[in-house]
Amino acid sequence: MMTNVEAGAPSPTLPRRTGEGGTQRVVVPISLPTLPMAAISPSHPNIHPASLPPANVQALYVHIPFCFHKCHYCDFYSITRQTPERMANFVELILREADLWTSDNKATSAPIRTIFFGGGTPSLLPLEAMRQLLQGIHQRFDLSELEEWTVEVNPASAALDYCRMLREHGVDRLSFGAQSFNINELKTLERHHDPADVPRSIELARQAGFERLNVDLIYAIPGQDQASWGASLASALALKTPHVSCYNLTYETNTPMAVRKRLGHFTAVDEETELAMFRQAREQLVAAGLAAYEISNYCMPSEECRHNLVYWTGGNYIGVGPSAASHVEGHRWRNRPHLGEWEKAVAGGDVPVADGEILSPSQRAGELAMLLLRLSRGVRYADFAAKTGLDARAVFAEQIARLGRVGLLVADENAIRLTEKGIGLADAIAAEFLESA
Repeated sequence: MMTNVEAGAPSPTLPRRTGEGGTQRVVVPISLPTLPMAAISPSHPNIHPASLPPANVQALYVHIPFCFHKCHYCDFYSITRQTPERMANFVELILREADLWTSDNKATSAPIRTIFFGGGTPSLLPLEAMRQLLQGIHQRFDLSELEEWTVEVNPASAALDYCRMLREHGVDRLSFGAQSFNINELKTLERHHDPADVPRSIELARQAGFERLNVDLIYAIPGQDQASWGASLASALALKTPHVSCYNLTYETNTPMAVRKRLGHFTAVDEETELAMFRQAREQLVAAGLAAYEISNYCMPSEECRHNLVYWTGGNYIGVGPSAASHVEGHRWRNRPHLGEWEKAVAGGDVPVADGEILSPSQRAGELAMLLLRLSRGVRYADFAAKTGLDARAVFAEQIARLGRVGLLVADENAIRLTEKGIGLADAIAAEFLESA
């Protein structure tokens, strides 16, 4: 069964959402083994900006950890009840961390192509603090070739002046965490918005000039059935956003949802129904004209989340903010997942790294194949060879033959792809590619 690696302790190169994206806000809807990470100091030469291999860093992720309320299913690093003063200091420190990557650093001298602000709740930053952050990003990075800038917005607090300010400063895409259009399901998730807040927010975003919009949905919520899931899908489609993301609920260790499940407060949706809901989403969204370009993501033509495609294609990205992950040519690391520790490190001029590692060529090959299998286009041989120097047909010959015989994947002259049958077993298939490289 496909499960979502929105958390736990995945390898930090694998962005975690999500939500849409994403360390990031990107949910990986397949189970991954936890890769060992060696504790390293901020001065470790392999993660110091000046010591990284030459690279074209394509993407920037900014983690803004502030939340009004901690949703019961969420295990991303976030904190509540913060003062405007601390938020203002946070913006100054984010920009100071960005300075570490832009001062005489070849890796970030090339134009950044995508930016994603995730959290937490980025839109919880006061308007003027967010304005300062946006202006600071413009001042520090070359955005002359920027293709996409996404900010996550809470449907409960979206405001027209805030959305206009984002648009005026170059943000061109907003992502709204609807999760469900059923009030009882929202209460189960401890989401503090009403279903009506979502269309209201979408309308405000459009008034502010946004055309590129995403809505996140969650399925397999306790008490949810296929009828209510279908109703949420229909409500999302009625908004006519060019992108919709659908993630299955997972019970991450020590989240309130996981605790409530252990205590028997509710019964989790069974795997058979969960898989039926997954297939229901594919059928309903594709029938409405949204292509299933990735296991959990659907879009109109040319409306893919370009930032997440950097993750899914093994690209290079820098993450700033507490718990943010980065990857540059096989060097990967994660920032300290604690606001106070992150603040202290950045204020002292250190890269605020908690742990990291250098991937071997075989690790990179296995993980790249695993990520590319998420995409409908699959593992393209040319793309795989360009990233790894290896021929995927030779590296994975046994898997291709064996899994192809039972109809779980297909291989043609250009790529390896999961079949519809194989998508339902994506985690098991991914593990075989990951382990065999």
